[in-house]
Amino acid sequence: MDHAVRDASADFIESLCAEYQKHNQIDPAFYERYRVKRGLRNADGTGVIAGLTNIANVHGYVVSDGEKVADEGMLRYRGYDVYDLLDTSVADRRFNFEEVAYLLLMGELPTQEQLDRFIAALDAERELPDGFTASMIMRDTPPDIMNMLQRTILLLYAYDADAEDRSAHHEIHTAISLISRLPRIMVLTYYAKQARYNNGSMIMHRFIPGQSTAETILSMLRPDRQFTADEARMLDVMLCLHAEHGGGNNSAFTTRVVSSSDTDTYSAIAAAIGSLKGPKHGGANAKVMGMMEEIKANVKHWEDDEEVKAFLAKILRKEAFDGSGLIYGMGHAIYTYSDPRCILLKEKAGQLVSNHPEFEKEFKLYCSVERLTPGVFAEVKNNHKVMCANVDMYSGFVYKMLGIPTEMYTPLFAISRIVGWCAHRLEEVIGCGRIIRPAYKSMVHSKEYTKIDNR
Repeated sequence: MDHAVRDASADFIESLCAEYQKHNQIDPAFYERYRVKRGLRNADGTGVIAGLTNIANVHGYVVSDGEKVADEGMLRYRGYDVYDLLDTSVADRRFNFEEVAYLLLMGELPTQEQLDRFIAALDAERELPDGFTASMIMRDTPPDIMNMLQRTILLLYAYDADAEDRSAHHEIHTAISLISRLPRIMVLTYYAKQARYNNGSMIMHRFIPGQSTAETILSMLRPDRQFTADEARMLDVMLCLHAEHGGGNNSAFTTRVVSSSDTDTYSAIAAAIGSLKGPKHGGANAKVMGMMEEIKANVKHWEDDEEVKAFLAKILRKEAFDGSGLIYGMGHAIYTYSDPRCILLKEKAGQLVSNHPEFEKEFKLYCSVERLTPGVFAEVKNNHKVMCANVDMYSGFVYKMLGIPTEMYTPLFAISRIVGWCAHRLEEVIGCGRIIRPAYKSMVHSKEYTKIDNR
């Protein structure tokens, strides 16, 4: 394109931006006047009830006499406490993600025979169509893995002769297929991205039948394919903790909204990935890592609480990091006193640090940020709301200890959460049957049409 044409186009777009700002502003007072629940949240931060579910229960507060009261966090999958599902105090420390996936999809814990057959079904679906890696993943690889996950899922639609079949058999088969394939697609995309943008090598390890999902990821990701049992079990815990978080989280709700239109599974899951990509949702773990890198670079004495607090105050005042005024990894829409996922993850991170002493000082800094943020928030914002660390505070740090690249943090969230998305889709398609269509009040007044010559 000619430079003059490009410049003229840029100038025109700049003028459009002014029009965009002029015609897309709504006075915040109107939201209160018309009792609009922005973000589907009530004034006290509680969520508007938009549906019913049997899949998971996320508990962080109680409502007593019409008031929101903080409470200890609890997460249950199909009625089972996540702490019980991931109990590693017993000698037989097996992998749990496949069992959790079965539970969330089918509604009850499997017998050993059912679990074995489910794992065999996942193994059977791991293979990709012939030529898919070269023609789809290695071609025009985008700079963000999440966008490639969306693209490949939409492309897999073309390889499913029954993609528009809404029967329970096809829905379950498709769910198993996507849960099985997405980890492999993620690793292949990472190396395709490295080859295209960073002059890296395109490593394509074959998956090993019989390995758990966590083992498959580490085996395909690491050039030498080597990993310890403890590392694989740590990643397995991460997958389990991210597998589901109720119907109200943005990506699960996206799945249900899109599924309610009676579209296909591939379209619904691709939409959910688009939701999860956002830094206010699944992308928050990478944001935590970026924030912590800036803290490490600007705080000389990590063990000095006052120095750490001073920099946290700068972040809250929008004077540091990304200018958002947010301390990523702190606070949650539901959890108040505690996020059970964070408690379990912090415990496991502490155990992993014992095998990686080079990370001990950094781990203590993370703990300090968690401990000091509520007080700094109260001072800077003059707001004494109850605040806890969420799962994103330590998840990126654990991935870092496992040698997992930063650009894979949010995709790892996706390959875990696809289990919950598929469960919510099944529940929506089978049990709800009505398109989700909330109301929006129009703020536009009637206008007389003006012919173009008179404008």
